[in-house]
Amino acid sequence: MSERDSRRIPALVAWLGYGGLLPFAGLAIAGGMLGPGSATQAMRAYGAVILSFVGALHWGFALTVSGLDPSQRSRLFIWSVVPALLAWLCLLLPPLAASLALIAGFLVHYGWDRRLSFLAQLPAWYLRLRLQLTTMACVCLGCNALWLWRG
Repeated sequence: MSERDSRRIPALVAWLGYGGLLPFAGLAIAGGMLGPGSATQAMRAYGAVILSFVGALHWGFALTVSGLDPSQRSRLFIWSVVPALLAWLCLLLPPLAASLALIAGFLVHYGWDRRLSFLAQLPAWYLRLRLQLTTMACVCLGCNALWLWRG
């Protein structure tokens, strides 16, 4: 595979990643049209599930990425459970605080993704995809927070 091809997001990954934004977008639109309620609760729950998922990616990286020293590998394992703990906490917080905490969680996790990309040989497309998905998830969660605040 050429370097140009390695920069292209694989079709299946693109479909799954961008498809995972559909609930965020749909719930953000529903929350704007219907006002706070079940759409905002569903957004909080979906955001928590997805934040847990992206944390688990780092568990997988800790298991499989070569060239990491034991300390780097340990930090990846430890970090990989933090998003799930934050997500769980967000399910217990009031909805507005949860939306803001989820945004913070996604942004901090993207920072860890960037850090990992400097330590490991990840596909060239990975960080670009994570930025796009993180941005859109945060925009939708931000809309959710706005609907709750205006509510």
